[in-house]
Amino acid sequence: MQLSLIKHQGCATPFLRHLLDFRVYQTRQRSQCCNTACTVIRHRWMKRAPVFCTHNTINKMISTQADKMESIDMSKFPVERIRNFSIIAHIDHGKSTLADRLLELTGAITTTDKNKQVLDKLQVERERGITVKAQTASLFYKYQGQTYLLNLIDTPGHVDFSYEVSRSISACQGVLLIVDANQGIQAQTVANFYLAFEAQLTIIPVINKIDLKNADPERVEKQIEKVFDIPTEECIRISAKLGTNVEQVLQEVVKRLPPPTFKKEDPFKALVFDSNFDHYRGVVANIALFGGCLSKGDRIISAYLGKSYEVNELGLLRPDEHPTDRLYAGQVGYVIAGMKEVKEAQIGDTLYHQKHPVEALPGFKPAKAMVFAGMYPMDQSDYSALRSAVEKLTLNDSSVTVQRDSSLALGAGWRLGFLGLLHMEVFNQRLEQEYNASVIVTAPTVPYKAILSSAKLIKEHGKEEITIVNPAQFPDRSVVKEYLEPMVMGTIITPDDYIGKIMSICLNRRAVQKNMVYIDDHRVMMKYLFPLNEIVVDFYDLLKSMSSGYASFDYEDAGYQAAHVIKMDILLNGKPVEELTTIVHKDRAYSAGKAMCERLQDAIPRQMFEIAVQAAIGSKVIARETIKAYKKNVLAKCYGGDITRKMKLLKKQAEGKKKMRYVGTVQVPKDAFINVLKRKDK
Repeated sequence: MQLSLIKHQGCATPFLRHLLDFRVYQTRQRSQCCNTACTVIRHRWMKRAPVFCTHNTINKMISTQADKMESIDMSKFPVERIRNFSIIAHIDHGKSTLADRLLELTGAITTTDKNKQVLDKLQVERERGITVKAQTASLFYKYQGQTYLLNLIDTPGHVDFSYEVSRSISACQGVLLIVDANQGIQAQTVANFYLAFEAQLTIIPVINKIDLKNADPERVEKQIEKVFDIPTEECIRISAKLGTNVEQVLQEVVKRLPPPTFKKEDPFKALVFDSNFDHYRGVVANIALFGGCLSKGDRIISAYLGKSYEVNELGLLRPDEHPTDRLYAGQVGYVIAGMKEVKEAQIGDTLYHQKHPVEALPGFKPAKAMVFAGMYPMDQSDYSALRSAVEKLTLNDSSVTVQRDSSLALGAGWRLGFLGLLHMEVFNQRLEQEYNASVIVTAPTVPYKAILSSAKLIKEHGKEEITIVNPAQFPDRSVVKEYLEPMVMGTIITPDDYIGKIMSICLNRRAVQKNMVYIDDHRVMMKYLFPLNEIVVDFYDLLKSMSSGYASFDYEDAGYQAAHVIKMDILLNGKPVEELTTIVHKDRAYSAGKAMCERLQDAIPRQMFEIAVQAAIGSKVIARETIKAYKKNVLAKCYGGDITRKMKLLKKQAEGKKKMRYVGTVQVPKDAFINVLKRKDK
């Protein structure tokens, strides 16, 4: 008799999968154990001792659980009783905590002390304590005798993940704008407000953390009225941690937010606003229905590829997958339709019925990469596995741009574009945690443009203006009319005590002040035009340390501007390291080169031979540091005697070191690529 012990820690859905896995196992083993196969099933909702289940018992349990899960009739929720909304805020203002309380109030999850960041499912989110991926949950809420379907999307708060916010907003009719009662309006609060405002969504301001000792909700209400022109009486004061007034938030969502304007009678049309890859089921697409009805077994077509698929499974996210028979207009859910290739599920794609073609939805504006970095496998034999991992991860994070690249030192790899340095670090961390991939990431750079003067190069590229994302391909000054560097409009919100320090940092980063306004008696909002290269690596950390953590920063693209920039190479023992090549402003070339050489001197381990670390512009070396060699004391056995004997031994050692220097290779540690670019402003 074959026994299989099944442990279950989650809800009924994964338990069902275990039972289904047992069915497959049972079929395979039937020739060995006939119909005597049994299983020991333990589950927290079973109060008795281990139960031995026969095949019939398991079949009944599967059908019972399936009936229970599919008992929700989605047709009972007409468009008038549906509300789709997102939670938006600055980082660490309590979005995920509020989402936890809403899930508890509506019965989507049980109320326990362990409910912390329930929707933050990624390991990197748990470790860093931030949301990096928007998550969807469907809630059922009873109000005045009627049950409403509330589709909630919890969004990230950091500027590097603003693309997640903009995509989430497209599937909603309103937003909850969360503001910390202690910190007040921050830079990303302003940016997220304007994203929702431009999309013409209804905005409900919520002042969170009123239980804090230093909370001042009256001051925050005045800030909201002054900056966003929202009356103070529309603000809701809550404590998401304690659950104070959270019920009122749900009531206001039902009362204030408009229902979707779509109709069941229209042809089926759905927008794919998110997706992820499951190794067993293929692509799982999150969709918002903009019309009609979708049923299990329907044939649907992707407007992007024109390929036809059969719907295998569809349902709601509560927040775990909850299969249903149908989804109707205005509802948000997931669909599995046998898409096996990563490229088949495009974010922003339109799905429609095979027999009723419709006009494709506008989709999403592609994300504009702000930072580029090279990514290479530690071992070239891992290239295929890493390529598969990158493809699957970019399906889940569509804001990353990918193009193939190769390096003489590191071999074949990719040039990846990110929305910021934190975005790059999180992507790298997810590769390591979710796909067990070990990679080398080169120093991050920003995209420059060059206006060519050489007719030959213009003919070769097919245009006069080219974009350079790899510093190693930076064209020489002799063939270029002018270089253009990317600019961003930065917004800084800070207490007025730190204005002087912050102004000096900004001026040191070649920023130009555009505006400064007081949003209340003690807080100032400043706008600066920055070169992107000056803020992308360590400006945010420096700003936080200078302002004791009180200042916040957000930026948006502001086009390109002419600049006097040059390419600086880093040489190790006279050999250029392509991965450390950077573009710097001419006025900062010497100081940047000197600082990079000093940091490399600390980052590169000592060898048995001397290493010369040099920064060069063209053929001119502008800075140098030397890493001394390990030396054996060859004079230890000489207890006296003629000096010529000692000189002979030292000369022989020096010749050996010189020979070793020519044949030896220097390995740059993988963490050095980012660390060498960080600088300390005096």
